[in-house]
Amino acid sequence: MFNATKIIISALIIFIASEIAKKDTLVGAIIVSLPLISLLSIIWIYIETRDIERIISFSYSIFSMILPSLSFFLTLPYFLKKNISFGISLTISVAIMVVLYFGLAALYKKIGYVV
Repeated sequence: MFNATKIIISALIIFIASEIAKKDTLVGAIIVSLPLISLLSIIWIYIETRDIERIISFSYSIFSMILPSLSFFLTLPYFLKKNISFGISLTISVAIMVVLYFGLAALYKKIGYVV
């Protein structure tokens, strides 16, 4: 039952944010820019495990991987402004982000930073 509750609450937040974004992009962007997925995940982990060390580690890991995710929000509008179709722009932007995730993870491994 708890898993169903988690799914419903998470889906509801995404639904509400996308509906608001259709009416007001700034308010939608503010809601979506909040680390809602991170917050919900931290809450679910805490409720299920009460493991503070896991939450600390998870929080540091999220912070460590923010830069690659930001690339998506720079590349998608860039490609769209170049009149590249939405689907292709989205695919290329996600691919760049994924490559940067793996590159950063490899760099962290090389320098001995444990994420």
